[in-house]
Amino acid sequence: RARMTAEVILLDFWPSMYGMRVRVALAEKGIEYESREEDLRNKSALLLKMNPVHKKIPVLIHNGKPVCESLVAVQYIDETWKDKAPLLPSDPYGKAQARFWADFVDKKLYDIGRKFVWEKQGEEGEAAKKEFIDCLKLLEGELGNKPYFGGEIFGYLDIALITFYSWFYAFETFGNFSIEPECPKLIEWCKRCMEKETVSKSLPDPHKIHDFVTQYRKVLGVE
Repeated sequence: RARMTAEVILLDFWPSMYGMRVRVALAEKGIEYESREEDLRNKSALLLKMNPVHKKIPVLIHNGKPVCESLVAVQYIDETWKDKAPLLPSDPYGKAQARFWADFVDKKLYDIGRKFVWEKQGEEGEAAKKEFIDCLKLLEGELGNKPYFGGEIFGYLDIALITFYSWFYAFETFGNFSIEPECPKLIEWCKRCMEKETVSKSLPDPHKIHDFVTQYRKVLGVE
């Protein structure tokens, strides 16, 4: 049982949708941990030591050992604290599907979304909007009529995607488009997830994210 009460530290940065994933997974499992906020322009010695390869957050440190990359950390949390709130399906095919779609979210959504917030909008912006909505529609199709991607239970793929919800308002505002008319079921799912305290307490307010992006855009000169 020593493993269950072990020291858990999360190196994080509050607007990071990747950090949010680890926060949600820890909350689902009821794990107490120490959160350490990183200044990504002046990274701590601990971050550089614990993630020398990518030098990025989030890093989950469990008993002094680092686990890097958000989806890897979520799987680690699921496998380490098995006695509560299983996140990945138990069957190999279900696991494979959940991992496939989480990988899709990682490879597609952020890269397209960042074009709305960190780049000047032109013709490429119009193409990005269409691609972003198309990706969300594919995910909406995978959700189908289920309450969660994991079926009746909130799980791994739900965690992988819901953290983007806090950024949707910024994406929509700077990209000048609206998600809900195109993907109503997906937004219904977002609202359902947000009813869970483990989610709502782990995600920052979308307006706070919007303010952060506004400030950072000025630094980058993207106005």
